[in-house]
Amino acid sequence: MTTVRPSEQMRDLGVVQCGAPVLAEAARPFDLPDEKDTAEQTVEALFASMERLARVHAFAKGMGIAAPQLGIGRAAAVVQPADPTAAAIVLLNPRITSRSEEMDEQYEGCLSFFDVRGMVPRPLMITVTATALDGTEVTTVYERGLARLIAHEIDHLDGLLYTARMRPGVEPIPVEEYRQTGRAWAYEQ
Repeated sequence: MTTVRPSEQMRDLGVVQCGAPVLAEAARPFDLPDEKDTAEQTVEALFASMERLARVHAFAKGMGIAAPQLGIGRAAAVVQPADPTAAAIVLLNPRITSRSEEMDEQYEGCLSFFDVRGMVPRPLMITVTATALDGTEVTTVYERGLARLIAHEIDHLDGLLYTARMRPGVEPIPVEEYRQTGRAWAYEQ
């Protein structure tokens, strides 16, 4: 019996894997509203990919995917919060405009190298400015797990993988050693 590695499963579902040049390049912003149709098509592709991924893997911590992970070098990402009843968050041309000094460190995974998980320090709160389809800018504050998910996807749009955020000397662990699958990130109340 042949076992399919998690990264092979993601590749087979259309997710670009680590080492592909598109993952190391800054994504090109959309000129909105002029590129509204292109932005909508990109977001539709992201939602279709998320649907495929959700059929084969439970994402208890929420999930996100950025356009470069589909081989599209444009500044779009979609994040589904951990709460399955919450609406997905569409990010076009997002940028983090402020970060809290208060940080925490938790394991993250990435669809583009799903065989490992890594401890990543992230701010507990970020402020993000994104562009709406009509060209207006929208600023939103995200906290805790949602801030982590959003920051991870914005990193993808900047050509960074979470390993670039890990502390020096800390290495990702094999997914087989990771013991938090199926559980939300833990935060003190």
